[in-house]
Amino acid sequence: MSGYDVAVIGAGVMGCSTALFLARGGMRVVLLDRGMLSREASGVNAGTLTMNMTRAALIPYALRGWEMWTQAAGWLGHSAGVLVTDGLSLAFTDAEAALLEARAQARQQAGAPIALITPAQARAIEPGLAETVCLAAHCPIDGYATAYVTGRAFRAALVEAGVEIREQCPVRGLAPAAGGYAVRAGGDALLARRIVLAGGVWIEEMLGWLDLAIPIKVLVNQLIVTERMRPVMRTVLSIANGLLSLKQFANGTVLVGGGWQGVGDRTRGGVAAIPENLIGNLRLARWVIPALAEARILRIWLGLESEVADAMPMLGPIPGHPGAFVIGTAHSGYTSGPFMGRLLAQVMLGQEPELPLFPPDRLLAGSFSRGEVAA
Repeated sequence: MSGYDVAVIGAGVMGCSTALFLARGGMRVVLLDRGMLSREASGVNAGTLTMNMTRAALIPYALRGWEMWTQAAGWLGHSAGVLVTDGLSLAFTDAEAALLEARAQARQQAGAPIALITPAQARAIEPGLAETVCLAAHCPIDGYATAYVTGRAFRAALVEAGVEIREQCPVRGLAPAAGGYAVRAGGDALLARRIVLAGGVWIEEMLGWLDLAIPIKVLVNQLIVTERMRPVMRTVLSIANGLLSLKQFANGTVLVGGGWQGVGDRTRGGVAAIPENLIGNLRLARWVIPALAEARILRIWLGLESEVADAMPMLGPIPGHPGAFVIGTAHSGYTSGPFMGRLLAQVMLGQEPELPLFPPDRLLAGSFSRGEVAA
């Protein structure tokens, strides 16, 4: 049975970041994933780095995450394919404008450099916007990472740090053992003094290995990428009353993400797209940028996002299980992901974390009911 200081289960952005900083802190780390590194939710999402779509309480984390993404060459040592640009969140009705004002104010108070601007000012930033925009929230520090490039960057950094990467190695369970935890991974067994559960939408099942029940809701985000077309937008756009986002890449393709969702769950029968919702998302995108009437869909795919009852992350020690930790369920978690991994590593290395964690024990007594969070 192999022995490690830490076994990180889940090789998305948060799991990779945690493993990387632990290894750089001197721990012997193994990183396990049932698939390929950063090719589950972290590899198929829109890669948006945003303050406009981040909950106000997470703005301080997102700001630090954004800084890490845009300075990846310094701490990661490799490019993550990041493009920095302006971000606009848009309102088209009076109700959306009121919602946008409330959310912008909450995010401003949390430290986000967001300002409400007029439709004319918004079109000066993004000339292709529809005339029907009635209010916009502008953030000059937005942008996106190229998700599949992110995985390559993390792989190189992890190898350099001495992390043992085990891909296509599903973990079947774990149990307390002398000196730590016994992890059943693939056809092998390994012993780790500490474990980190970083499995995204599969964290609910992982916590079940430890006889803990924390319900997790799975959001089935539908993503559309168009064929290449002429330049029609230069910013990252989102809609005030939903999570639809738009961006155009340098090669001319446009990515439409979020909005009306797909259907299904992570276990029984899997997930599937809903054609009517895909059509609705594309129509909404055309409403925002009229020139997208020229767009032709190249392909679609689904990206899963997890959410607990209070819509806040799980980040910290698992109660009742010394040496066990969890990281995940962060809304717009791609932006803050690297920073949250660094935070957890700081705690596990005995250091003072830069910002407070989000211990999961707050969720053990409650049942899931998704509530609307004002910001």
